[in-house]
Amino acid sequence: MIENVRGFLSPMFEEYRLYLKSEFCKLGYTVDWRLLNSSDFGVPQLRPRVVIVALKSDLVDAFDWPEVRPHNPSTVGETLKEMMAANGWPGAERWAQQANDIAPTIVGGSKKHGGPDLGPTRARKAWAALGVEGRTIAAEAPAADFCGMPRLTVDMVARLQGFPSGWQFYGRKTTAYRQVGNAFPPPVACAVAKNIRIALSVQKLFRAKVA
Repeated sequence: MIENVRGFLSPMFEEYRLYLKSEFCKLGYTVDWRLLNSSDFGVPQLRPRVVIVALKSDLVDAFDWPEVRPHNPSTVGETLKEMMAANGWPGAERWAQQANDIAPTIVGGSKKHGGPDLGPTRARKAWAALGVEGRTIAAEAPAADFCGMPRLTVDMVARLQGFPSGWQFYGRKTTAYRQVGNAFPPPVACAVAKNIRIALSVQKLFRAKVA
């Protein structure tokens, strides 16, 4: 399983896609890809990503792309309200009501968007509409006497990426944020991986019968 940005599907990469299929075919694998929206798998973020799956050709029929969840994910406010209120900020409830949509695509892991911020001007405007100051990342949740538009911490951004509570990121703020910003949302990876596991179990079962 390989993850890539949605630009992988653009016409300019058609030759590369054909090359990829050809090379995997030489190794006995069949390749398929699909554009998956992270929000369809419970991630409170607009993060479309291309997922590329290569399977041994005799296992292709045993693999199905995962089904999307029947309900929309939680909003940014619902997801982060408790974290925003962790230091006693009384404005957390009101803020959560304003942050009533999913997050825009989180950036920050690439060399192009490598700083501890939530992206370029257009992205920051989208964050501002949710009541989030996107020019920098905070070290901790708002204090009890905080006034203004709150910033997100690395842990808050990780939660919006779908990481479970308590997941450890190493290094200082910028380094940790790059890890989070460049990550593939775990719930999406898990959904695809479960179906790959099913396909591989078919192979295991077949080998057991032959033995």
